[in-house]
Order: sequence, then C-alpha cells, then structure tokens
Amino acid sequence: MKFYLVIIQVLYLLSLIPWFVIWGLSFMVFDNGISAWGISIMIIVSLYPVAVVICSILSWFFRVRFKSLTIFFISAIPLLWVITLGAILIGY
Repeated sequence: MKFYLVIIQVLYLLSLIPWFVIWGLSFMVFDNGISAWGISIMIIVSLYPVAVVICSILSWFFRVRFKSLTIFFISAIPLLWVITLGAILIGY
C-alpha cells in the first residue's frame, strides 16, 4: 500500500502542472462579466490542489488504521476532477 501511495502522490504532483495552466485559463470565464457560473467554475478549479493535499494527508494518516480499499477511495477523491475534465474534453 505504501508503494501505491507514493505512486499516486507523484501522479498528483505531476497533475498540478496542467492544473496551473487550466487554472490560469479559467479566468477567461470573467470576460463577459462576473456571474455565478463563472465564480462556481473558478471555485471548483481552484479547489483541486486543496483536495489533493487533504486527501494525501488523510490517506497517509489512515494507512495503518483502515483497510487498503478505504485508503484507495480516500486517495482517489481528486481523480473526480481529472475524470470530469476528461469527460468534458471528450464530450465537447
């Protein structure tokens, strides 16, 4: 399980590079003015690194206490952002 956590942390670290580009481009939602939709998009995109850090800390903290399946689901929560972005890009 320790090997899995190290690999997933490295992948999350590498995913912060494209996230930074996407975060910078997300400010274009305000080109037509400030709206609730634009604010919600920015909040969702901006929360990705927060989710990565919190889930990483929790998965390492609970590594000894819980089963490996629980640790997998805790560490996979930030993948929701990645899967959603991939679905939007493929469907768009």
